[in-house]
Amino acid sequence: MTDDDLLRYSRHLLLDEIGIEGQQRLLDAHALVIGAGGLGSPVALYLASAGVGRLTLVDHDTVSLTNLQRQIAHDMASLGQLKVESAAARMAALNPGVQVRALAQKADEALLDELAPLADVVIDCTDNFATRHRVNAACVRHGKPLVSGAAIGFDGQISVYDSRSGTHPCYACLFPPESGFEDAACSTMGVFAPLVGIVGSLQAAEALKLLAGIGEPLAGRLLMLDGRRMQWSEIALQRDPDCALCSHRAP
Repeated sequence: MTDDDLLRYSRHLLLDEIGIEGQQRLLDAHALVIGAGGLGSPVALYLASAGVGRLTLVDHDTVSLTNLQRQIAHDMASLGQLKVESAAARMAALNPGVQVRALAQKADEALLDELAPLADVVIDCTDNFATRHRVNAACVRHGKPLVSGAAIGFDGQISVYDSRSGTHPCYACLFPPESGFEDAACSTMGVFAPLVGIVGSLQAAEALKLLAGIGEPLAGRLLMLDGRRMQWSEIALQRDPDCALCSHRAP
């Protein structure tokens, strides 16, 4: 760690739970972020500013004017630009010491099977069930912890799905692929601008906790936010012993 690093990350170093060893773990870590929109913006910016050494950002979309109400990694100069390139530029401006790989691709099964094994944590910042299930399946296959968040209207939720122990559920345990859940899009349902910032910031916090090896992750717990009342509730999650994806990891 250089003298500049010691100064940049000094507020982390002052925390007994992190210190020099924890910060070094962050500097040595690799996070895979799927989505560079409302949730992905705060996730990418906080992980970069916190010093996660390598960040891979995946999103195939471009920046539009409707995004700027909530997607804080982008601005007017980014209109028409690929979101991953816009976000990568903002991340580099925050912290030029991190390595950012920007991939303007859809998160299909082949790409996820290529990227997930290289990451220490995967953060799902997407907005549709199909992609979430693909990301979850890749994390189960390759034994990677998944930090998943969602936000629509005034409602948000976040959890950590970590099937490595064989005791915690994966995303499919809670939302089985065959259940036929319908996507709720911001373009038709709307979304309260700060809500994605709140949920995305919590996703970044959970990812940093996992990477630094501190605190208690949200594995086995689902936090839900009612943004109208700013009230959180928590639900304990159970692994589905018949889950087609993660049941084979039972102890």
